[in-house]
This record gives sequence, C-alpha cells and structure tokens, in this order.
Amino acid sequence: MISSAVLSDSLERDIFAYRSQFPALKDRTYFNYGGQGVLCEAALDAIAKNFRHIEAIGCFSNAAGEWMIAEYDATKAAIAQEFQVSPNTITLTENTTVGCNIALWAVDWQRGDRLLLSDCEHPGIIAGATQLQKRFGIEIDYFPLTSTCNSSVRDSETVVELVVQHLQPKTRMVMLSHICWNTGQVLPLKAIATACRDRHVLVAVDAAQSVGVLPLNLDDIGADFYAFTTHKWWCAPLGLGALYIRSEIFDQVEPVFVGWRGLTSKTPIPQWRQDGAKFEVASSTYALYEAMRIAIATANSWGTQQQRYERICQLSQVLWQKLNALPHIDCVRQVAPESGLVSFRINPKTNPKIKSVQKSYGAIAKQLESEHQILIRALADPDCLRASVHYLTSIADIDRLVSIIEILV
Repeated sequence: MISSAVLSDSLERDIFAYRSQFPALKDRTYFNYGGQGVLCEAALDAIAKNFRHIEAIGCFSNAAGEWMIAEYDATKAAIAQEFQVSPNTITLTENTTVGCNIALWAVDWQRGDRLLLSDCEHPGIIAGATQLQKRFGIEIDYFPLTSTCNSSVRDSETVVELVVQHLQPKTRMVMLSHICWNTGQVLPLKAIATACRDRHVLVAVDAAQSVGVLPLNLDDIGADFYAFTTHKWWCAPLGLGALYIRSEIFDQVEPVFVGWRGLTSKTPIPQWRQDGAKFEVASSTYALYEAMRIAIATANSWGTQQQRYERICQLSQVLWQKLNALPHIDCVRQVAPESGLVSFRINPKTNPKIKSVQKSYGAIAKQLESEHQILIRALADPDCLRASVHYLTSIADIDRLVSIIEILV
C-alpha cells in the first residue's frame, strides 16, 4: 500500500518549487538518473567560478596548490560523512568503473584463484574480470542472481545462500552490485559481506546505483571495496567518483595506477601513503569538487537520506503499479520496487491490438525523447526500458510517462 503522503498535493507543490533549482527539469520529463543526474544551478555556477578562480590566482601557483588541497580535503570529508566513515578510507576517482578496476586489480592474484560474480553484473565488470583471467589465469564463477529477481530484499537468505553455495576453496573475491543496474534488485550486502568474511573472501561492490539512493553506513555493512560515481543519483558533475576501502584490508592490497598523489615525500625510495590517496594517481579536475559538495548539500536540504529513499521507493511503486495496470506492459520484476529502477517490457500477446513489437526499445526511447521530451533508458540485457525514479520525480512525471507509453505502443 502506498502512503498517502507521497501523493499529497502539498508535497508535490513542495517538490515543484524545489525542482526549480534544476534547469534540466524545466522542459522535460526525466527518468534517466540511473545513467546521469541533473545539476542544480548552484553546482553549475560553482564550476564556472572555480575555473575562473584558478586562472585568477595563477595556474600551478602555490596559491592554486593550496586551494586545490583544501578542495580535495573538503570533498573527501563530505563523502565520508555521508557514509559514516573516516576520510582516510576514501579514494577519489573519476567514476564507478575506475573504482571497480582498482578493487579487481589490487589483489595479488595467482593462477587458479577464483573470482565470483553474479549473472547480473554490468559489462564493465565482466570485461575487467575477463582481463584478469587472461593476465593471471584465474577462474571466473557466476551465481544465478537472476533466479532471485522476484525476491524482495526481505528474502535475503536466498541470495546469501546462493553466494555461499558458489564459493570454492580458492575463491579470493566476490564482486557484485548493491543495487542491480538492470532490475533494481537490492542485495542483502551486509549479510553477504559477513558470510564472505567468515570464509576469508573479499567483497567488492559496484555501487553505481546505490549511492544517493540507500542510507549507507559502510563500516556497518562491512564490504571491503565500495566503488561509486557521484554523477548519477547524487546529481554531481560527470567525471567524479570515489572508492571506499575497508581499513582492515588496507595493507593487503596494492596500488593499481601509480602517481605522485599516492606517494609520501620521502626519497629516494618511493613509499606509499597510508590512506585512500595510496590508490590515486595525479592531477584531477579540482574545479569540479565544490559542485559535488553542493550537490550533496542540496540533496540533504530536502530531508534525510532515509526520507529521500522512502520517497524514491514510494514513487517507484506508484509507477510500477500503473505500468502493471496496462494490458500490454510487463514489469521485469513482479515484486514492488525497493529502489528507483523500474524496468519494463512490451508484451504484444496481452493486447490483441498489438501484433508485435514494431520498434526496438532503443527506437522507442529515442521517440519518447524527440517527440515528448521524456528521457528514459533502453537496456539490452534484459531487453527492456528502464525508468529511474528519483526523489525529484513528481507524480505528474509518472502520470505523463504512463499516459504516453499507453498510446505510443
């Protein structure tokens, strides 16, 4: 049952007023937060301001260097606060995939070691695992997460049991998503991490779809690596991400990319810094960091992360229910959404007016954008459309998407 609070006129008026900070939402209906979020005006202004500031004080000057260090420290602190961890556990990256690669390649793999993945992982993860296999002769195993697609997060034992069943004596790492990018399923990560730690297996997490959605205490969850981007649900600029590394494993893993940011000033033998910078490389676009902090602060100005998560789930359930009510639409998951991702297919068999799906999902997504200014994602696996429902989403957005889908196909 959907709470009446999420449908209240007063809350929707509040959301529309709040959304006025986001120029990209002015003339379009946006359902692509799982791909890229939208920037608020203050974040956009900060980007331009900071590039001008660097030029004004002198590129590569001492003043610029001090400013960049201050931006760097403030940004790590802001991220760490959201996750209730120490800034020392945070490595700044460019995106989720870089963080996942650091996790994958930081292990001292030996021939015959095994890596366990789910069968729902992003192609970037599969590609990285395949390269490890080619380079080091490891074995890749998969557990059938797809078979649990219609289990809710409350049915956590099934997923944990599947992971444990597929662990082998030489399994060194499990890599999986906290929220599956294609189905929106939320995995019982804390229980998985506990089961794996008991068996001395590392847990690395693709958190591209969970940061900015779920309330997170990473120390409590206990995953060893947690890689994410900030440009999706946090609505920060492209090119900014981070990786959390559990402090207890810090000395067990080695840098993947090497550069001055990861080194101490001691010479002549290079020595690694003993914090998250150990896995960083060199110069970054420091002028974007304030925009990331503004994006986080802007989100936090609209309730707590728990309240935003509850709104995301409530709105996702509204969309899921309305799509399920259409005779020719099948939602990929048959249980109510527990995240902001709602994937669905067109089923011509359930509507005699539709003999076949005349267009690919990619073509439908393009038509929705070009003719109706509705932005949505087409996926290849599974072949479907994926709507990303944010706390910024309105009931009017959902109604418009459903009404257009109803007449379009």
